[in-house]
Amino acid sequence: MQLYLPIAEVSVNLFLLLGVGALVGMLSGMFGVGGGFLITPLLFFMGIPPAVAVATGANQIVASSISAVLAHLRRKTVDLRMGTVLLIGGLIGAAIGVYVFNLLRQLGQVDLLVRLCYVLFLGVIGALMFVESVRALRRSKRGAPAKRRQHGWVHGLPFKIRFRTSGLYISAIPPLMVGAFVGILAAIMGVGGGFIMVPAMIYLLGMPTKVVIGTSLFQIIFVTAFTTLLHATTSQTVDLILALALIIGGVVGAQFGTVVGARLKAEQLRILLAILVLAVCGKIALELLLQPSELYSLSGGAS
Repeated sequence: MQLYLPIAEVSVNLFLLLGVGALVGMLSGMFGVGGGFLITPLLFFMGIPPAVAVATGANQIVASSISAVLAHLRRKTVDLRMGTVLLIGGLIGAAIGVYVFNLLRQLGQVDLLVRLCYVLFLGVIGALMFVESVRALRRSKRGAPAKRRQHGWVHGLPFKIRFRTSGLYISAIPPLMVGAFVGILAAIMGVGGGFIMVPAMIYLLGMPTKVVIGTSLFQIIFVTAFTTLLHATTSQTVDLILALALIIGGVVGAQFGTVVGARLKAEQLRILLAILVLAVCGKIALELLLQPSELYSLSGGAS
């Protein structure tokens, strides 16, 4: 069943869109990521223009994240205080990111920027997460004790706040910085930023993995909603029909994802997410190499 998307100006299969939304919703519930790092590239591959994919993908992220957060709230695995600090930084970052996105869109360079950002960030984050996850799995198989949380430069910063749910007493500055960076990525790349935020919350802030997932989703809801609103009002690149189809699939998939995620160990969750991030990175890199955009003209000859 073909569905015409008026803003994207293309026709796509409705059931394929629902399936993509459900898949990303499952990832949201399992890993605490909004799923934008996967849904936006998938929309690229389906022929959706990058500017529309970035702006519209955020809608689905909001819906699937709300569905997953409700499940995590029932399990009491959401640090609302930490989520609020991350959110403040995220809103500031999102406003900056939308400004940069619209500037590059006017210059005609936004499509290339989005794809290159995906390759760079997914490659680096995926590789780091994979290496750390493999080490953690090896330690758990040997029965070796987990590394104790060390006090680094993060713990020496001022403006400390006690985050009881996470068992932390740290400065508010690192969470604000992480939130702002993720907000910028949300606006430019159409992602919730969970693939950056989850590792940062685990390895930089020292939060427990099970609390990280729900807290990450809590912040993602509001930042992506704010980003979508800014895109809709400044660039008019949000396709409501596309968003609705993705949302329906995402809400259903998120409920299944939270159930599966609760049954897996933290190390298993991290290594699965790392593999997925690297796979998406490889696919986008291949698209750039095998089907390059005609950015430069070599014709013109000597006069």
